Amino acid sequence: MTAHKENPPTRRRAPAMSPEQRREMIIQTAIPLIAEYGAAVTTAKIARAAGIGEGTIFRVFADKDEVLQACVAEALSPEHAVRELDAIDLSQPLPDRLAEAAEALQAHMSRMGAILGSLGHRGGKHPGTVRGAGRDESTTRIRAALAELLEPEKAALRRPPEQIAALFFGLLFTQPRTEDEPDLTPQELVEVFLHGALSGGAK
Repeated sequence: MTAHKENPPTRRRAPAMSPEQRREMIIQTAIPLIAEYGAAVTTAKIARAAGIGEGTIFRVFADKDEVLQACVAEALSPEHAVRELDAIDLSQPLPDRLAEAAEALQAHMSRMGAILGSLGHRGGKHPGTVRGAGRDESTTRIRAALAELLEPEKAALRRPPEQIAALFFGLLFTQPRTEDEPDLTPQELVEVFLHGALSGGAK
């Protein structure tokens, strides 16, 4: 009687990605590499990190420049930050909500800075997008998401939620760095924003 040989388990192929999904996967893989290597990053390096053949990149992008441009556009896009702000639990106390928002926006801004900074003069072409219509739309969407976080306290706010959101966003964007003092944590920043510069006992 011959022993029954079991068939080896068949390897399941990963479901095929659409061109849009493949583009997105390549962009997400390339962003940290661009932040590290700047424009010197190669498509071969991106392909290795993504676990794909280099030719796959050129099926969805014309050339490396187009990959870089797509990564800049993604880094400047407010989508990810807005999604994170929308996911913040409104039942938390306001300071906790704003501290979470500060963390999400600081991560968004450092990602933006890392990409633009690492691309040097290439990135220099793109901040115009940040300052022009692209930035206006991005800022408007982020402020609207911040205003939503303030809505439950609307009656207690000195100014409308939209204006408070704009002030908070401005503070995050222009937070000064001091050499001899550590940066404020998101919680400390929120505390100063909500309660002012004076400590509780001072009048």
